[in-house]
Amino acid sequence: MQFIDRAIKYLGYFTAFILSLLVLLIVYDATARYLFATGSVALQELEWHLFDVVILLGIAYALREDAHVRVDIFYASFSQKTKALLGVISSLFFILPFSLLLVYIGVDFVSMSFTQNEASSDPGGLEYRFLVKSLLPLSFAFLVLQSIKEVQTNFKRWKSL
Repeated sequence: MQFIDRAIKYLGYFTAFILSLLVLLIVYDATARYLFATGSVALQELEWHLFDVVILLGIAYALREDAHVRVDIFYASFSQKTKALLGVISSLFFILPFSLLLVYIGVDFVSMSFTQNEASSDPGGLEYRFLVKSLLPLSFAFLVLQSIKEVQTNFKRWKSL
């Protein structure tokens, strides 16, 4: 499980790097558009694709760092044992089935995009749309790995309390 933890940690670092590039790209694009009245469809689509990278690859890292959204007004009042049990239940019955479904569906989604050599329909847009679409099954595969680690960690914590 140490491998999963390390892989997700570096995935988070990669996501932070991509986010930095996205910020620089947006600053450049906004400056070019508003100060010099020029722009590029490809740059705007690249912004969307980089945003996809940040969101999709950041999901597993958010779970690793316990930075995901939950109803804290209830969760904060629970005992440590109840929190660990909820972690096991939520991973097993919500995160894992949903993630496995998206991996399963996403592979066909990417395969179809690759077969059709899908590209942007906008003139001057980006080609190889299957590359960004491949992030869907990949990111949820990472989430499956992180969820398995969470189940193991929370189960051990629940048993020890």
